[in-house]
Amino acid sequence: MTANWEKTGTNEGVLTFEIPAETIKTETDKVFNKVRKNLNVPGFRKGKVPRHIFNKQYGEESLFEDALNEALPGAYDKAVEEAGIEPVAQPKIDIKTMEKGQPWVMTAEVTVKPEVKLGEYKNLKVEKQDREVTDEEVESSLKDRQEKQAELVLKEDAAELGDTVVIDYEGFQGDEPFEGGKDENHSLELGSNSFIPGFEDKLVGVKAGEETTVELTFPEDYQAEDLAGKDASFKVKVHEVKSRELPELDDEFAKDIDEEVETLDELKAKIRKELEESKIAAADEAKQDAAIRQAVENAEIVELPEVMVHDEVHRQMDLFLNDMQRQGINPELYYQITGTTEQDLHVQMEEDADVRTKTTLVLEQIIKEENIEVTAEEIAEELESLAGQYNMDADRVRSLVSEDMLTNDIQMKKAMDIVTDTAIEE
Repeated sequence: MTANWEKTGTNEGVLTFEIPAETIKTETDKVFNKVRKNLNVPGFRKGKVPRHIFNKQYGEESLFEDALNEALPGAYDKAVEEAGIEPVAQPKIDIKTMEKGQPWVMTAEVTVKPEVKLGEYKNLKVEKQDREVTDEEVESSLKDRQEKQAELVLKEDAAELGDTVVIDYEGFQGDEPFEGGKDENHSLELGSNSFIPGFEDKLVGVKAGEETTVELTFPEDYQAEDLAGKDASFKVKVHEVKSRELPELDDEFAKDIDEEVETLDELKAKIRKELEESKIAAADEAKQDAAIRQAVENAEIVELPEVMVHDEVHRQMDLFLNDMQRQGINPELYYQITGTTEQDLHVQMEEDADVRTKTTLVLEQIIKEENIEVTAEEIAEELESLAGQYNMDADRVRSLVSEDMLTNDIQMKKAMDIVTDTAIEE
């Protein structure tokens, strides 16, 4: 086979190639054998019409279209390999010649992967990441856990910010109540900013059993347009005032919230270890992001094919929706819950899609530059890892994920490791 590649743009060109006559004959014979099974020709049993009779009655050319459909994919793949190009989209095929007994000549308009010229990607200087855990961070985490264990207890004193009041209220504009402005036995934490601005502040100082009127003005951007910017009054009856009571930070508290510890000191030590692991993971991720971003910035890519960016957007959408699916949320339910559409998600995933595409191209070029290979053992380990991650049998994972995909994933990880491990924090 002969294949000729002629560039017509930065990442576009025309691939001219032939389908050999012997391939055409083989595929034409296969098509004929399929077709004649259902042919009824006078003088012959069904499925037994000779080829020369078929050609005379129907014309051999009647087999060409199906033969072409069978022969074209393989011929195109061989032409791509011979030309040494990497297509990134389906080609636009045009038939130049389909003469009987001659090779068929095809042209394909092809968009190819852009050329990547690597810059520096090793020993890059990145900002030093903080991996130390301070006593203050441990105490803050401990305080958060204490806050979560707080209980609400009734109080007779006046309400303060941070207290919770149980109230009945009804809102009025002038003397007329307005729709949606009434509720009973409503629990409201003062200072939570969960109610209309100014409402909670004006309940500071009330006591259980009291009634009061709160005067305020709705914000100009209030969601109910008929109330936005309008004055209103709320009649409020206070049923209860509750304060948050924190548990003592002692050994009993430690045992109550974590059955693996016996003392408060042990709990603090465990918190420190968890914070260290989290901080190290975050620092390592930040280092990797910074190093790879710099490697991408150092590389030269003249122009990104739009189709690659488009494919990246849809790849990210598929990954996101598949993750939702694993959590039991199908796309329709996700759009309903979030009040969004498929187009909204598309727009969201368009952000930085070009950067993600460039990153992939640079990592692929590093794989070539470093001649990164993957062993059978590494593929087996990756299968086991995925099986554990998704709680599936390894054989089931193998049936869902091709070896080529696994190989590519491992190569990409190795390329990222080369960039990250050689980066210098300063």
